[in-house]
Amino acid sequence: MHGWVIRWLLSILALLLTAALIPAFELTWWGAIVGSIFLGIINAVIRPLLIILTLPLNVISLGLFTLVINGFMLWITSVTVKGFDIHGFGWAILSALIYSVLCFLISMLVDDRRFSW
Repeated sequence: MHGWVIRWLLSILALLLTAALIPAFELTWWGAIVGSIFLGIINAVIRPLLIILTLPLNVISLGLFTLVINGFMLWITSVTVKGFDIHGFGWAILSALIYSVLCFLISMLVDDRRFSW
């Protein structure tokens, strides 16, 4: 299996674990699958633009504003994907913090070179 498939499956599990830890984050299995795909797409397309547009805020906050942007990406996903519900922007930011930590741990554990052709 390719490394990206394993990373994608682990990110679905990270979303499910985040939803289990956050009381205002309701997630179904289908919502986790579709939400992870949608989140990956908007993180590849919209997030870089927001990072550039909010660069002064990121510099002033020493990069902490990126957490707000990540929360916004989760909130956009919750508005768009059925079965992926976050009740409030503050909960989205807290969810983004937990999800970011879990994805960082996944990146540390999964060695993409091991799964390459």
